[in-house]
Amino acid sequence: MNYYMKASLIFVLSVCCRVLAWSQDLQLHYDFRHTVDPQLNARNFPMISFQYFKQIDTNATGSFLLKIQTFLDGEKNNNSQVFLQLSQSLRFWKPKVYLSLNYSGGLGVANASFGYYLINSFGAGVAYPFQWKGAWLNLSVLYRYSAFQKASHDPQLTFYFGRGLLNYKIFVEGSIVAWTENRNQGVEYTQDKHGKKFAFFGDPQIWFSVRKGFAIGSRLSLYYHLLTEKNTIQAYPTIGTRYKF
Repeated sequence: MNYYMKASLIFVLSVCCRVLAWSQDLQLHYDFRHTVDPQLNARNFPMISFQYFKQIDTNATGSFLLKIQTFLDGEKNNNSQVFLQLSQSLRFWKPKVYLSLNYSGGLGVANASFGYYLINSFGAGVAYPFQWKGAWLNLSVLYRYSAFQKASHDPQLTFYFGRGLLNYKIFVEGSIVAWTENRNQGVEYTQDKHGKKFAFFGDPQIWFSVRKGFAIGSRLSLYYHLLTEKNTIQAYPTIGTRYKF
């Protein structure tokens, strides 16, 4: 990994530390993907997620989300990947349809000497938050720009759900993000590919409250056309703890 990637990774990790002072949600998981799929995954590993969400932002126009996630599956459980997401919704009119803006990206390490990017993506579109039978739901449709060497212009659909059960002693939530992107990304190993591929990621979760702010539970990470080119859904479960503050 070159100097600039090292510097960028240090910067992102320093942001993680600062976020802790005002983050709303801290999660620690243990991912069992090696147990489920040992041919593709060398080991099970811990994962840390920091999330800050505010329903009404400083301009009183919509919601704001900051999420930072890191995989500890490097040698001796060192950081191997850092993912960053920023989302903002805005509304200056009466209809409850929001302008939605989104960014995601990150960095990773494949081995001791090779670093890689989680390609930057930028999104803009509309979002509609609503309630149904006690559940909190949000649906957004975005134009997505993926910054490959050969840029990709695509639609993206995001769906969030959350619901408390038994007076919020149990909370079920999660999101599904689906999009298309160029098979030919403008690099040598994809130069013979053509057309678009469909991909999605999901993270349904269930949490059981132990005491105020603290819960134990599980997350299921769902991948399609993200970790393999095969037409198969990969599902990796975790056990974890969550602290809201």
